[in-house]
Amino acid sequence: MRLNTLKPADGAKSAPKRVGRGMGSGLGKTCGRGHKGQRARAGGYHKVGFEGGQMPMQRRLPKVGFRSAKARVTAEVCLRELNSLSLEHIDLAALKVANLVPQLCKYARIIASGQLTKAVTVKALGTPRNLLQITVTKGARAAIQAAGGNIIESE
Repeated sequence: MRLNTLKPADGAKSAPKRVGRGMGSGLGKTCGRGHKGQRARAGGYHKVGFEGGQMPMQRRLPKVGFRSAKARVTAEVCLRELNSLSLEHIDLAALKVANLVPQLCKYARIIASGQLTKAVTVKALGTPRNLLQITVTKGARAAIQAAGGNIIESE
């Protein structure tokens, strides 16, 4: 194979449409555009996405995705990060002091990532709207209880 012998496969390239070359060609006079109307004019076709005056799809659909306001005040804590704490009783204030969650955090979630090697007590205090400040996933709950710790849901 050489560069000067390369050519497209048979049937891959078709000849361009030769319009306006007489009635015998099949594309004479109106050149395949039909008679009158917007599509027959030069430069007279609507823009991309135009739906005949109906509100177009790209304007019907929302442009901005959903951003949860709660996600800004929620943080995740891994089980392995709890090993670094010298405390036995863990609540949201203790996680903030240890810099495991941001200071503006209102809710924390303990997830089962890593191993927990010591017994800890997690205090998941309830708020006035009955939301827990600390939630624990099923896997993390099992790991904490297997390490000899426990979870206090509310006080």
